[in-house]
Amino acid sequence: MQAAKSYPHHDSDPKRAQAAASDMAGQVADKASEYAAKAGEKLDQAYESADATVRSVAEHGREAGERVQEVAGNMKTAVDKSIKDQPMATLAVVGALGFVLGALWKS
Repeated sequence: MQAAKSYPHHDSDPKRAQAAASDMAGQVADKASEYAAKAGEKLDQAYESADATVRSVAEHGREAGERVQEVAGNMKTAVDKSIKDQPMATLAVVGALGFVLGALWKS
């Protein structure tokens, strides 16, 4: 007759085997919980970083808009003064600018 095969780490006590399996399952659950917590922390950090970036971009956009308005106001003042002081020169500059824009538009 053949002898029963013997496997290493084979325990004939089912209660011990069940306790070992339960312990291993607990360790796996603990590790999974630990990794989930770390992943949650990383997601929170990424969210906070993205939020700070969006706020910064919005602030820079607002500042740029204010500067554009300021420049437009200064240009309007300069054009108004130029029209009063030198109407022919202003007309020549506007004509040249129109010609350049028209040439660029065609190409």
